Amino acid sequence: MNTRLAGFMLFAVSTPAFAAGPEQGKFSMSLFGGADTPISGDVHDGAVAPVPDLGPLNPDLAGVSAELRIQPRSHEDIYDQAFTYGLEFSYGLSDRAEVFGQVRRTEADPGTVRVGGAFVPALNTELPVYGTFSDYKALSLEAGYRYYFMQPGSARPFVAGRLGATQTDDIRVTFEIPDAAITIANAPFTEKKWAATAGVDVGVLIPVSEAFSITAQAGVRYVADLEGDDSAIGGLGLGSINDTGKRVSVPISIAARFDF
Repeated sequence: MNTRLAGFMLFAVSTPAFAAGPEQGKFSMSLFGGADTPISGDVHDGAVAPVPDLGPLNPDLAGVSAELRIQPRSHEDIYDQAFTYGLEFSYGLSDRAEVFGQVRRTEADPGTVRVGGAFVPALNTELPVYGTFSDYKALSLEAGYRYYFMQPGSARPFVAGRLGATQTDDIRVTFEIPDAAITIANAPFTEKKWAATAGVDVGVLIPVSEAFSITAQAGVRYVADLEGDDSAIGGLGLGSINDTGKRVSVPISIAARFDF
């Protein structure tokens, strides 16, 4: 029994450790996917706008005035958690450092929330106003630097920083005041545009073989303001509510990494 144990220990010591990860002058490719949860940033701001006549929105209410009282709503209120996936290429500067470029897609399902109320003086009451926002879809192009701790051959923690740009698809909204039979369907809200992005990550690389590893990471991402489209809501005095759109989120992802 002792002889077998000694033989096993000798084999374990003599077996070369896997050295997956960055290496000077070599490239890698990673496929990743995960969740992206917003923690800050508004989809729209608040505003108070008088509407002298509801007739253009509902002929049965001709001559009836109202005051729209819209409240801010965050990405968390409307979209909550998004799904993210993408592709990364990196180049090793040493066995501890690498630079990388990444293409990432972020998607979240449509969301319906109460965005405020419409106060009707003639009724002395406030009617709820709801908004159904279209899918959130964004494409990010980023470049960054990643630094690894500990020696190659075992699980290695790392930190990374990134800069880039994100193109967010146009967002459209259907506003409804059910108690007044008023619907503004599929109204343009924000334009498709590019905005600056930045982020930091922490994670760990787990080698599986000499050329393959699994990476798990979490971080913080920032996407700058979107560009408002006032073509449908400007006439209601709400042109200022979509002059925002910045998003701060916490992405968590797992990647399959191939070194070559």
